[in-house]
Amino acid sequence: MYNYELCIMNDELIFMSDIAIKVENLSKYYRLGVINNGTLFKDMQSWFARLLGKEDPNAKIGSTYKDSKEGFWALKDLNFEIKKGDRVGIIGHNGAGKSTLLKVLSQITTPTEGNIKINGRVASLLEVGTGFHPEMTGRENIYMNGAILGMKKSEIDKKVDQIIEFSEIGEHIDTPVKRYSSGMYVRLAFAVAAHLDSDILIADEVLAVGDAAFQKKALGKMNELSTGEGRTVLFVSHQEHAVKNLCNKGIILKKGRIIYKTDDINDCFDEYNKQYFNITKDDKTTFWENDGSFTNQYIDVKKIQIEDENGVVQTDELSLSKNYFIRCTINVKDYQDNILFGGRILLNETYITGFGIPEASVLKVGLNELLFELPHDRLFPGSYKIKISSSIRNTSWIVNPDSDNIGIKFTIGNTSKPILGFVKK
Repeated sequence: MYNYELCIMNDELIFMSDIAIKVENLSKYYRLGVINNGTLFKDMQSWFARLLGKEDPNAKIGSTYKDSKEGFWALKDLNFEIKKGDRVGIIGHNGAGKSTLLKVLSQITTPTEGNIKINGRVASLLEVGTGFHPEMTGRENIYMNGAILGMKKSEIDKKVDQIIEFSEIGEHIDTPVKRYSSGMYVRLAFAVAAHLDSDILIADEVLAVGDAAFQKKALGKMNELSTGEGRTVLFVSHQEHAVKNLCNKGIILKKGRIIYKTDDINDCFDEYNKQYFNITKDDKTTFWENDGSFTNQYIDVKKIQIEDENGVVQTDELSLSKNYFIRCTINVKDYQDNILFGGRILLNETYITGFGIPEASVLKVGLNELLFELPHDRLFPGSYKIKISSSIRNTSWIVNPDSDNIGIKFTIGNTSKPILGFVKK
């Protein structure tokens, strides 16, 4: 069974403490392909039972939830506390349960089991368009969101001009939001969530929809709200530099379970890299150089590094305003006219773009220096990996990017601490 409580539960006055959110044994189960109980009457019974925090009268007697073809646990047995003023980054792969957790905390989705204690008003920024009525104008949606938070019209009146100015869509504020682009949605939604009176701000990775300038502005505002006004922030993003810049604490989710939580966000990412990519602090160097452990009959990859236009090896984070090159030094031992060589650029294991030689005739027996321009126009602030690949066309791998894992990682951003490192097998 589940329960939501604002401030008081079991005679415990959590509003007297410094706890903003307390989660106990929280779980969420989704049934695959099941949308109702078959009749409206049973659906209403189940809905009232959930509303009252009682057992579903239509659940099968003796049944237990378990991962199967019928359903799965999106969240399972989560326990944590978040104090007032904390800035908590929630990280993990796609499907780890991050967005589900935020929806449950925002009371958009009900949990299957567990208790949630929330101390204060919650403002959420989740999927694009969530909380907005498409037929209403931007201005009308501001007032509607304020009313949902329990604010009076006079209180909202004092905030409207600040919201419109921050969103930078003033000329469209009286246009129905159904005509807004996704970027305009995000601008207005964030401005509303950040400026209306709430104690807890929950933001999903929708900020990635906005342009780089607005992302920086939004992160700065969230930092100001937390450190200056003491607002609690829960932030989900795949952009490592953004989470590190904003958050002081971290939680790692994997398959709906908490596998790590810490009061140091840097430790959180060290553990994340170790858990998901087998990368540790000691692996982080400015370039990769073969120590002789990887060799084959065709090609030896000697060295990989990132350089600027002047050939200077980069040890700092990269900037979107500059041009960079990936230099690969390889030794061709057995030349084949159908050899392919290149690499993949990935963001959190998601393929972004690739690079490679146009044809094998570029290569020669002996030492080869290959220079590939980093396609920064295809990238945005975040942490990336480069995995080298090589093969005999349509025949066999020489360097398998999925198993050999030869490459480096790099960060694009403006203020975050850079990471360039070896991708260890």
